[in-house]
Amino acid sequence: MVNIATHMSNPSQTDQIAERVERLLLRYAEVQRTNALLARQVESLTHERDSLKSRLNTARSRVDALLERLPESSSTPKDTP
Repeated sequence: MVNIATHMSNPSQTDQIAERVERLLLRYAEVQRTNALLARQVESLTHERDSLKSRLNTARSRVDALLERLPESSSTPKDTP
């Protein structure tokens, strides 16, 4: 019985390593979940960026088309009174 009590109060090096491995595995699983979440966010933001770039290009084309329809500005100054 003394041996078990000593073992419980002073874990062996193998027990310490096993405990550390367990903690590392938990941390690894947490990092994997975080990485998956971040990857989904990157994908979503990339899609949003691409959509906004497309909308910007469409708006630019419309503005350019409107500018082309404007009459040329007169190069002769107006008469002053």
